[in-house]
Amino acid sequence: MSQQVTEAFVKQFNSNVFHLSQQKGSRLRRAVRNESQRGESQFFDRIGASAAIKKTTRHSDTPQIDTPHSRRRVTLTDYEWGDLIDDADKIRMLIDPESDYAMSAMYALGRSMDDEIIEKALADASGGQDGGTPVALGNDNKLAAVDGAAVSNLNVFTLRKIKKKMDENEVDESIKRYMCVAASQLESLLGETAVTSADFNTVKALVHGDVDQFMGFEFIRLERHEFLGTAITTVDPVTGAVTGGGATVAVGARRCFAWAQDGLLLSLAKDMRSRISERPDKSYSTQVYACMGIGSTRMEEKKVVEVLCTE
Repeated sequence: MSQQVTEAFVKQFNSNVFHLSQQKGSRLRRAVRNESQRGESQFFDRIGASAAIKKTTRHSDTPQIDTPHSRRRVTLTDYEWGDLIDDADKIRMLIDPESDYAMSAMYALGRSMDDEIIEKALADASGGQDGGTPVALGNDNKLAAVDGAAVSNLNVFTLRKIKKKMDENEVDESIKRYMCVAASQLESLLGETAVTSADFNTVKALVHGDVDQFMGFEFIRLERHEFLGTAITTVDPVTGAVTGGGATVAVGARRCFAWAQDGLLLSLAKDMRSRISERPDKSYSTQVYACMGIGSTRMEEKKVVEVLCTE
């Protein structure tokens, strides 16, 4: 059983169980393409762009234009959560904790879902006919936030660069665009003095939670991004382009990213499920159990832009 359950005993003079501060479930699930999956691995096919040719003579032969096909493989990962509630504890408590335990389980699985999406957004995707070809997110789709002289935290200049890169990649503007940032990046945006008054007012509303969109992106705040603990990449301090051979080094940067909704995929073999039942082998204690089976992948490199932000 949970060794912490005694904290909720009547002697604490409290009639409620409080959930401590935490991210309550997934924030990214709604912002990516959702698919169902059967089997440990599944392939999702893609169709690339083709080109038309000029008709130069009358009654010419019909051209054969081969449409390019490619695919991405998604491999499932199983997650589970469980805890026991002793009947004797329930008698000494003012409330039945089962529903709160189940809620805590759902919160935990939701955070794991976001971790899976974040990891696969920036990691090598599995491409090729059999899914055995690693496909990296190249430097062309990476930027560092810069202030004109060095790597910095997120600013409006960098947001314009991200939008420009997606537009140059011909990402359909009808597809919703998102950006995943932390509180530090929102604070940095608000602290800019070079922002126009209109931009400043929008950013202020964004930071305060009054709006969630700016410059064509819906912002999703998460505190779960990976940090680059050492200097592993170099950038152009003027444009923010990741060059791999420049003079400015990104140290301790948070790996934020922007994407178009169908550029990332979440595949569910088994959605989040919970079950509450008695355990005869545990003196008939109540067990709260939850599980899910999910996978994720980056579907298209042009629709994902990694953004390195120092804090």
